[in-house]
Amino acid sequence: MKTRIKDILQSSGDGREITVEGWIRTKRDSKSVCFMEVTDGSCLKNLQVIIDKNVFDLTREIEKISTGASVVIQGKLVASPGKNQNVELQGHKIKILGESPEDYPLQKKRHSFEFLREIAHLRPRTNTIAAVSRVRNALSFGIHKFFQENGFIYVHTPLISASDAEGAGEMFQVTTLDLENPPKAQGKVDYTKDFFGKKANLTVSGQLEAEIYATALKNVYTFGPTFRAENSNTSRHLAEFWMIEPEMAFCTLEGDMNTAEEFLKYILSYTMETCTEDMEFFDKFIQKGLLESLTHVKETSFTHITYTEAVRELEKASAKFDFPISWGKDLQSEHEKYLTEIVFNGPVIVTDYPKGIKAFYMKLNDDGKTVRAMDVLVPRLGEIIGGSERENDYAKLLTRLHELHLNEKDYWWYLDLRKYGSVPHSGFGLGFERIVQYVTGMQNIRDVIPFPRTVKTAEF
Repeated sequence: MKTRIKDILQSSGDGREITVEGWIRTKRDSKSVCFMEVTDGSCLKNLQVIIDKNVFDLTREIEKISTGASVVIQGKLVASPGKNQNVELQGHKIKILGESPEDYPLQKKRHSFEFLREIAHLRPRTNTIAAVSRVRNALSFGIHKFFQENGFIYVHTPLISASDAEGAGEMFQVTTLDLENPPKAQGKVDYTKDFFGKKANLTVSGQLEAEIYATALKNVYTFGPTFRAENSNTSRHLAEFWMIEPEMAFCTLEGDMNTAEEFLKYILSYTMETCTEDMEFFDKFIQKGLLESLTHVKETSFTHITYTEAVRELEKASAKFDFPISWGKDLQSEHEKYLTEIVFNGPVIVTDYPKGIKAFYMKLNDDGKTVRAMDVLVPRLGEIIGGSERENDYAKLLTRLHELHLNEKDYWWYLDLRKYGSVPHSGFGLGFERIVQYVTGMQNIRDVIPFPRTVKTAEF
């Protein structure tokens, strides 16, 4: 393995000979000295390279170097007299691997995020998107680390599904049929002629399949891409996104809430400790007070209230909401922020929502009106985790499917889980891009995923 700039900057300038590989960020050239900043993406800071032109004849190479060029530079690592870095490289040999002409789009230090989305193939070279990528990486590893340390088994659930986990119908269809002339039977498309012999879609969730493995392996989790064909062109929506979905057998709603709180605090702590430099960058340039707000969440006990109690708090609020609230309506982001930022000044878990605004698989409470659901709300964002205890009674689940006009034939195997050794089980879902957005303070979800898939956008 070759030495990363991140490790070089943390070492001492003892005069040893090293080789650096990376891309040119800046170049300042004079008659006798050339200063260059080189990055390899391993950290936020660049390595300063100094070429003494009176000692080394590298004029030809220096003239070819410009912002964005890829280089290999050899030299001596020495202590730096400057204030911004501990060490610098006194270069004496340069190899240019790839020149970068004057039309390189990232000549300026700052660009709008809207512009950067148009050049998604180059935007990882900017400070902000590179920092997002490193935080995204740390969060990914921290998520796996939490579950592996707590005995969960990682299950790969299918991307192609014949059932709708959410019952919302906003799914991308997968087919090999001729769209211009599909086979028909009795005036309708004949899906028996399709590849899978039935209508199939890209999954919106791996939860239902995770329940299969939870009822055999006890504690499992999924972490993979999911898809939703929701025609929403906002800063909060993606058509392709990643989901983390643990599922736990022999677990009630109370255990579900405890796990969700432990999980969120763990991954926040891990990322803040692992990406200190990047997190300070986000705190300074993207979201003032970010570190303080994240620290508050990971050090505060989560308040537990029911949906009914939450509605009472909102109904007596002096604040004017864009979306009036009453019992039976879903909480909007403004309501969730009010609860966490004004009423309770910290993270809140809201439970026992009306069954009419929640999915078919959630366990009914004894009142017959509410379900054992829970949403984790955090200041600055609102809902970050949603989960529930699952309905484990066969008859009740079947009744719920009929109430929502869902075809029980599509869920025959899901019903079977309630016939053969059914147990109380619970789980939750965390949209990965939501947590990346929350941790970095980035305002648009399209800037925290490498290649955003949104309405009318699938360029890269």
